[in-house]
Amino acid sequence: MTTTRRTNKLIREGNYAAEVSVELIEDETAWSPYLSLDDACKLDAVRLALRAGDLATAAKHGRVFELHPVSA
Repeated sequence: MTTTRRTNKLIREGNYAAEVSVELIEDETAWSPYLSLDDACKLDAVRLALRAGDLATAAKHGRVFELHPVSA
């Protein structure tokens, strides 16, 4: 029996982070839970876009954040 559930993954590159919605696939195999090929490619595309500073492309797949250090 295979089930799926939605979850958010956070991708961080440099001073940016993106929250991307993906579907986890759960079954009886040892690899469970895992991502579909499309979702894995989407996460890679977001990571590469953030690394290149292409925020518009990253924002097509999820919410993008700019990170700032906080002094304690």
